[in-house]
Amino acid sequence: MATRSRHKKQNKTGSRNKTQRNLITDSQRNSPITEQYRTIRTNIEYSSIDKKIRSLVVTSAGPGEGKSTTVANLAIVMAQNGNRVLIVDADMRRPTAHYTFALPNTRGLTNVLTKQSKLEDTFQETSISNLSVLTCGPIPPNPAELLDSKMMEIVIKEAFEFFDIVFFDAPPVMAVTDAQLLSNKTDGTLLVASSGKTDREELIKTKDLLIKTKANLLGVILNNKPTDEKSYYYYS
Repeated sequence: MATRSRHKKQNKTGSRNKTQRNLITDSQRNSPITEQYRTIRTNIEYSSIDKKIRSLVVTSAGPGEGKSTTVANLAIVMAQNGNRVLIVDADMRRPTAHYTFALPNTRGLTNVLTKQSKLEDTFQETSISNLSVLTCGPIPPNPAELLDSKMMEIVIKEAFEFFDIVFFDAPPVMAVTDAQLLSNKTDGTLLVASSGKTDREELIKTKDLLIKTKANLLGVILNNKPTDEKSYYYYS
């Protein structure tokens, strides 16, 4: 309760929450890292010939591998390209999207799935043009059941009425089944790994688990890899 109170106070004063992420694709549009996110954006756009990718689950093998930061930055470069984008915080056990974008989290996905509120009345616009967020809302006792419900499928279809692409920030695969259940309902899945941290065997097992649930695994994003900055170039 204390954390929520501090968050609301900071929203009123306009100060940055200390857990708010540095979104490099917004703050440094000409950086080499931002250019890499644009490359991923292009790869996603051309990843399917017969069907356009409109809903994407982003997950990881374990916690702390950068999936939520990846979701946020990918969504931003998609929005910068003229797409209407929605981030859905589907990590109902440890939601963070409201911190990332300094938004209130009194209502969110759980309220929509339990029919307490409508999607169009619940998602929130961010300070970034074309980008909105559906925060988690109150943490439910049954996240997996909610994500695997028929209502989840309805919400995805409703989101397409307002947005061109919807990103789902899902929990790590090795921790709970949530990401697998959600991946089965969306157009594609991205797996995030952290260089020097992600266990290779866990990553392989994660891939196998996603494929078994018929997820359309588009690829793996490797972050935190040490590089020689001299090898980068970008346009001004």
